[in-house]
Amino acid sequence: MRSAKDRARDFLEADLEHLAAYLERVNFGAYADLLQHPLRLAFLNWIGGLFRGIGIGVGFTLVASLLVIVLQWLEILNLPVIGKYIADVVRIVQVQLQTRAV
Repeated sequence: MRSAKDRARDFLEADLEHLAAYLERVNFGAYADLLQHPLRLAFLNWIGGLFRGIGIGVGFTLVASLLVIVLQWLEILNLPVIGKYIADVVRIVQVQLQTRAV
């Protein structure tokens, strides 16, 4: 019969093996190496922020343009209540676009 100390050692070894496998899966070694080089970490964060900013700008532009297209479509339908307000919004956007183009 095994002693309590041996069983505890076996549980500890199994837990350490699970921890080691987990750290390998999450690539902890590369993360620890990155923390040893703060300039590289700062550069990678800067590049990530730059691309996130570009993505947000492009994404917002696409969403806003789709919204304007939907508003123009609703203006064409000439809905009695909201058609006038939509037409005003579309006209304002078109004037702003023409003003910036000039």
